[in-house]
Amino acid sequence: MHCPFCDAEDTRVVDSRPADGGSAIRRRRECAECGNRFTTYERREAALVVRKRNGSVQPFSAAKVLRGVTYAIADRPVPPGAVEGLVRDVEMLVQENGPEVTSEQIGHWVLEGLRRIDRAAYLRFASVYKEFAGTREFQEELAALEEEE
Repeated sequence: MHCPFCDAEDTRVVDSRPADGGSAIRRRRECAECGNRFTTYERREAALVVRKRNGSVQPFSAAKVLRGVTYAIADRPVPPGAVEGLVRDVEMLVQENGPEVTSEQIGHWVLEGLRRIDRAAYLRFASVYKEFAGTREFQEELAALEEEE
């Protein structure tokens, strides 16, 4: 492991413990040359892939989920940490249901989370995910949301 301060290769592990609910290992390291300490995280590299609607396959990206949710909640009064929690939940569901999941499954999990967080954000995301063609689809989705209340 290279030291991020002096780029030396000689570092040692000072402390090691589970992190992120056991899905990662946090290691505290010390550089033998400059004496600085730094933290690294080790996560398994599971080959989690997403099968898109067109049949193509690509690696799962939590950043893409975050980007989609961020667009949906733009200018909405969403509680702090809610978005990160939703993305973390979706990532856990992908890991549990992997190694291959469909983009439809991911979209469904995001919709479930947004329904709990903010219904306007839910409608925004649903309009893209479900490819609404006009106002009728919005009305139908809104009616379905109102029936749940």
